[in-house]
Amino acid sequence: EVQLVESGGGLVQAGGSLRLSCAASGFSFDDAAIGWFRQAPGKEREKVSCISSRDGDLYVADSVKGRFTISKDNGKNTVYLQMNSLKPEDTAVYYCAAESSWDCLNVVAGLTMNFWGQGTQVTVSS
Repeated sequence: EVQLVESGGGLVQAGGSLRLSCAASGFSFDDAAIGWFRQAPGKEREKVSCISSRDGDLYVADSVKGRFTISKDNGKNTVYLQMNSLKPEDTAVYYCAAESSWDCLNVVAGLTMNFWGQGTQVTVSS
């Protein structure tokens, strides 16, 4: 059974930092693309970042570029999203998602990953 479990969300003041974790199991982590997405109330889901097993395959949305960093630990089957210089507009539920044998170009193209976590709330106060 595929499982993606996000953690690390919370309430932080503007300018602060959080690190989200996505612990994965039930699929070949080494051969998958893992993405972070977010959805704010009343808004469409937005792709934030993506990383895959292919060297240099990385995507970061313009809205978070220079502030958010995605990384993965294959030994722990975990993907992280380090979020610095947080802004109130970063407030959203953050989801991680995965798809086997993908690269991040599919995420950029808007294709939908099959496996999703339950989400973690990030709230940035002004």
